[in-house]
Amino acid sequence: MDDQDVIDIEEVESLDPGRVVIACTGSQGEPYSALSLMAAREHKWVKLAEGDTVVLSSSLIPGNEPSIHRVVDALYRSGADVYHMPADAVHASGHAAQEELRLLLSLVRPRWFVPIHGERRHLQHHARLAEEVGLPRERILICEDGDVIDVGRAVTKVDRVRAGMTFVDGLGIGDVGGEVLRDRRKLAGDGVVVVVVGVNMQTGEVVSGPDVVNRGFVHDGTSADILEEARKRVMLAFEESAEAHVTDPSALQQNVRRVLKRYFFDVTQRKPVILPVIMEV
Repeated sequence: MDDQDVIDIEEVESLDPGRVVIACTGSQGEPYSALSLMAAREHKWVKLAEGDTVVLSSSLIPGNEPSIHRVVDALYRSGADVYHMPADAVHASGHAAQEELRLLLSLVRPRWFVPIHGERRHLQHHARLAEEVGLPRERILICEDGDVIDVGRAVTKVDRVRAGMTFVDGLGIGDVGGEVLRDRRKLAGDGVVVVVVGVNMQTGEVVSGPDVVNRGFVHDGTSADILEEARKRVMLAFEESAEAHVTDPSALQQNVRRVLKRYFFDVTQRKPVILPVIMEV
């Protein structure tokens, strides 16, 4: 392509739309890609209109279907004609077929072979192709993310390091573990209930509260009866603990969790995070 045929995006509006082709990102429905912005009519330079043609020359990656369909629908709303797989044959895979891989292996004749790209099943089939064209099985290594390879006279796996997605949270990088993420998902799904109680640690009797505060579980105004019943059940649990001379804060907290967990699930079918706060008096 001649350099004179390549223009800056700022010049698009001044040219005949019928003579302009825009190659852009967004074939998988990425939220802030150029195509998504065009579909949402938020792109700075490109405004789609009736009569425009959009071609998504790509395959649907599993898991991206909702995002892609959302973008395609928005493109149709703009009046553009949209061509995409599988309805239209507008994409050819960029990945080699089996016979092409066999041909490449036969021409190169590698001493060692490490198949790359794809899921484990793809690597396994690629390794099998290499064996079929004559490579010894002991000179074929199937590796996965995190494997450390030593390349010398021989090619061997020597170590394994941590690899994969790293969660960035504020200033922390990779310091949030699975337990914290599970708690956050639970908080987001069912909310949190905080129970504050003042207890005489000599007798186990309640001297203040219990106060039941919730966030994201039920609406205080419309579900006041649920929270009031929860308060009564907590009070009853403390009275039973006092009669049994139970004054250990950890045991009292566990009793509160047990009583409220069962009650909340019975009346709402939800399991909020329950945080008892025992104020020792």
